[in-house]
Amino acid sequence: MSSGVAVETGIVQNINNSLYMLGDVAQEGEQLGEEAGMLYGEYLMLDKILGAQRLLSQENKQPVPDEHLFIVTHQAYELWFKQIIYELDWIRDVFSQLLDETQTLEILKRLNRVVLILKVLVDQVMILETMTPLDFMEFRNYLRPASGFQSLQFRLLENKLGVRQENRVKYNKNYTKVFGNNEEAIKAIVKSENEPSLADLVQRWLERTPGLELEGFNFWGKYQEAVQLLFEEQQLLANKEESDVVRQYRLNDLEKRREVYESIFNPDIHQALIARGERRFSHKALQGAIMITFYRDEQRFSQPHQILTLLMDMDSLITKWRYNHLLMVQRMIGSSQLGTGGSSGYQYLRSTLSDRYKVFVDLFNLSTFLIPRSYIPPLTPAMRSHLCLWAPVSNGYRESTENDAATIIKENGGDNFSENGKQENIESL
Repeated sequence: MSSGVAVETGIVQNINNSLYMLGDVAQEGEQLGEEAGMLYGEYLMLDKILGAQRLLSQENKQPVPDEHLFIVTHQAYELWFKQIIYELDWIRDVFSQLLDETQTLEILKRLNRVVLILKVLVDQVMILETMTPLDFMEFRNYLRPASGFQSLQFRLLENKLGVRQENRVKYNKNYTKVFGNNEEAIKAIVKSENEPSLADLVQRWLERTPGLELEGFNFWGKYQEAVQLLFEEQQLLANKEESDVVRQYRLNDLEKRREVYESIFNPDIHQALIARGERRFSHKALQGAIMITFYRDEQRFSQPHQILTLLMDMDSLITKWRYNHLLMVQRMIGSSQLGTGGSSGYQYLRSTLSDRYKVFVDLFNLSTFLIPRSYIPPLTPAMRSHLCLWAPVSNGYRESTENDAATIIKENGGDNFSENGKQENIESL
């Protein structure tokens, strides 16, 4: 054996001996008991949680093992619903104030947490699918008239997100029959319907997007000009097509796209689409969302864009959860049987998959109004200064002074914010 190998072998042996000794030390020490405070089970109140599984099939002397799985899975759902509501209440509280940019990281953390919980809920359906239809049939009759539709927390979750009463399917509207004489439940639902939802608060936040001011950068005006230029160039290219068929196809497609863009440029058309339930955001909030999407690589808009992305993720995952639930129900009871709570079962669940239950449907449709990067209006030096001058203070924003503006404008080439050389108040996103 060479001296080098011998040294390495010795080192390894010493490390192993050290780890062995540490393992012995790790086994030493005294366990703390009740004298130091609550124990694990007491802190988590496990006696109540683990004792909350009541198997009706067992009480009726015909035990069905899968009923235990059914109960535990749905209790887990309710615990996660409670956590989601807890997070949403915090996020809504922050959004209800003039948002301080120092809080956006915490908002992102909370939203991401909700997204991860929803992913767990989506995957949890697969655990229930290990139960066969015959097994479910063995205890299904014990469930009547209980139904997932009667989940108070899921109704509150939907309301706090922004599912509107008028957008619900007919069967989903009458909650007084569902919760009967439970006054506390009905009070909680009415309260959640009357409070600003997350969708309402996000809309107000988007309306404050810097750069929408007509006297300043006027993003919307520049965007319309860019779209007009894009269409003019595409029309020239279409007219150069030698084939009559191809030329006509491209011109027809261009005309349809003009109509689509007109639906966001014309406030009256946009308002009509809101009245029909096809859009949710106000005209100015939609402008803010489009601007954030275009300039997401800018430092000021990076975190707002991440917020919008997470809001869509939440909507997507809730839709996936509904869809997975729908497939499981079809697998268990088919598409013709009534639900245990009296709904049409599969048909009712299928109706909740439409866009009417998507809270942030406008964010999903933003891609309709994108334009190539080369056409996106570049931020002017003045606009960049406008974004840089924001500073978080107690009321969420401060007014930049003429000296602030003059200094940074000079550094960026001397562009003015407005005709009189003054800058407007700068609000936080």
